This record gives sequence, C-alpha cells and structure tokens, in this order.
Amino acid sequence: QEWKNTFATWDPEDFCNISKVVLPTDTYWSPPIFILERVNGQNSNLDYMAIMHNGSFYSTQPFQVTLTCGLMILKFPFDTQTCNLSIASFLYPAVTDLVMKTRRTPAEMMKDSQSYFLTDGEWKYTNLSITEYIEELDNGEFSVITYTISMKRRPTLYILNLILPTCALYLLDMAVLFGPSSLEEKINFQIAIILGSSMLAVILNNILPTSSNKPPIIGTF
Repeated sequence: QEWKNTFATWDPEDFCNISKVVLPTDTYWSPPIFILERVNGQNSNLDYMAIMHNGSFYSTQPFQVTLTCGLMILKFPFDTQTCNLSIASFLYPAVTDLVMKTRRTPAEMMKDSQSYFLTDGEWKYTNLSITEYIEELDNGEFSVITYTISMKRRPTLYILNLILPTCALYLLDMAVLFGPSSLEEKINFQIAIILGSSMLAVILNNILPTSSNKPPIIGTF
C-alpha cells in the first residue's frame, strides 16, 4: 500500500539528513481494506510502515488467505477455473474520501506472481486481470479493486490414474464380450470389470469437489 499524508512531512536537512523512518502502523492513519471473498487467513507480524520526508507512506503486509470461489468442473480434468480477489474499503466513500488505484499493470503482477507460489503443483497460473470500479452499497459509493485470477488444471495425473485405466477396462470388456470364451468365463470377467469400475468411481468421487452446478463429463460417464 502507498498513500500520502501532507501533515507528516519534514525537511531532511533539519534532521541530520534523515529522509525515511519506520514506525508501527498504529502511529498514523492507514487505509483499512478488506478482501470480500476471504474465508480465513493468517496475517503476518510485520505491523510497520515506512514514512518518507515528503509525506509518502509505504506499507507491506504479506499474509496467507483462503478465498471462496465457484468451480466449474464440467470439463474435469481439462478445466480452467477463474476466481476473484476483491479488495475494498467500506469505511470511506469513494466520492469524497478514499479512491484506490493499482500501481502495477496486470502483466507485471502476473510475472511476479508466477515467480512465487503458483508455478508448481496441480494448477498452472495462466492469466491475471484487474478491474477498478465503484460499488454502490447502502446509499454510498465505495472504491473496489478486483483481481481476476485464471488457473488451468494439470491433467497428467488424472489421465494416468483414471482415464487410461477406465479405457483399458472397457477395451478388455469388449474383447472378452466378443471373444470365443465360454459364458461362465465372460460372466466372471464382467464381475471383475464391475468391481474395477466401482473402485475407479470411488477414487473419482473422492477427488471431485461437490460444489459445482454441473457434474463433470467423466463422472456422468
């Protein structure tokens, strides 16, 4: 966060050329912001901010947060999810008191984000867009910044553990069904196929999230 306070200025020549000081965040006013989609999170202990001689304030607060996000898993495991992270301050109207702006472009923020945590694991970080707008609430207008994050699922693990075994089972099923085996052997093999398919269905059910409007195609199949 960066903001200016015209009442907190000084001439460095009058104070041993000191142009920057670090103070606790409760020393001066700081913009109170909220993440609208936040469920829970863990804040850091860096409750300090830097003050420049021209009245510029700089505050960095790294923290880990869990957000709510609607999932669309119809194309699982080849799906792409889009989640919003909205930052707002509903204590000060945007028209008269507080207007929030982003300093960096979406391309710059995406480059920084890819170098942190979102380059490994199950998801691939694909896109970031930023929207600045005014939200009307209770006869007031408030400044809101929404970061829209797009992530694509890496399907390799699901292809190896679910799709390929399922296809292999049904290919064997067709081969035995139209083969020269006896009826008793075909029935025994069909029972084995059903048991194997049931195990894969249980694995799939444990993997898939339950908060989706439409079930995935692979689950329906």
